[in-house]
Amino acid sequence: MIVALFPNEEIKSSFDVAKKIADYLTKNDIKVVSEDKKAKVLNIPSISSVNEKKIKFLISLGGDGTILRLAHKYSDLDAAILGINLGNLGFMADIPQTDIFESLDDLIKKKYTIENRIIIEATSSKGEISFAANDVVFHRACNHSLIDISVSVDNKYLNTFSADGIIVATPNGSTAYSLSAGGPILYPSLDAFLITPICPHAITNRPIVITADTEIEIKYLSKFKTPIEVHSDGIVHFEMNTNETFKIKKSKKVFKLVKLERHNYFSTLRSKLNWAGKIGLET
Repeated sequence: MIVALFPNEEIKSSFDVAKKIADYLTKNDIKVVSEDKKAKVLNIPSISSVNEKKIKFLISLGGDGTILRLAHKYSDLDAAILGINLGNLGFMADIPQTDIFESLDDLIKKKYTIENRIIIEATSSKGEISFAANDVVFHRACNHSLIDISVSVDNKYLNTFSADGIIVATPNGSTAYSLSAGGPILYPSLDAFLITPICPHAITNRPIVITADTEIEIKYLSKFKTPIEVHSDGIVHFEMNTNETFKIKKSKKVFKLVKLERHNYFSTLRSKLNWAGKIGLET
């Protein structure tokens, strides 16, 4: 089995942790590779020295942003991502540093499932195409006033939002920017899209959840000279001018995430969101 290891260069401890992981996996007869420059530091083979199609897992060291960057860069690989959290808030990177080697042991013993989470495919009226595991964000950018954005679902007009922008998120992305904008949390395996207005002028404007077998059209209506910005997972960026559109649908691609039996989504939510609750009722 081949595993690709990705330490985060912006986190000082990342390479020290990566070296320990590489040693542990190698002792368990697993071939560990990394990107060329990182491979030299870790003293392991480079990805370019193996058949990338044979890589089974990508191990990400960092946070959710690190995972998203890997998902975009290696989208052609049929490999699932295992996220080890070296940062603060991480819903996909749900393995804490204190549980790394126990989790790797579970991976080796196949005590895991692979979750296939949906991906957004967004196509502009100019033919630009991008993909997003979390969200596509339409934002007013440098414009100092609210912008008007029209939203239609399967060619049926939904609403025109006067707001700072609109977020179209997957369930995976419901705990990202959409959550900060007041959107609900969606269970990650749901086949759905979430449309969340950003700071809408009308307090009656609320997020809406729709099935992912629909096509969403976003049209920018305001006549400002400065274009608005479109971001896919905060990684791919476009500009959008007045009367231009983006059509959003579910991609045929999926985002594969390793979920270990020792971790569950609800405990991650409680931990990351600092929820305080009690089990049972006190008498």
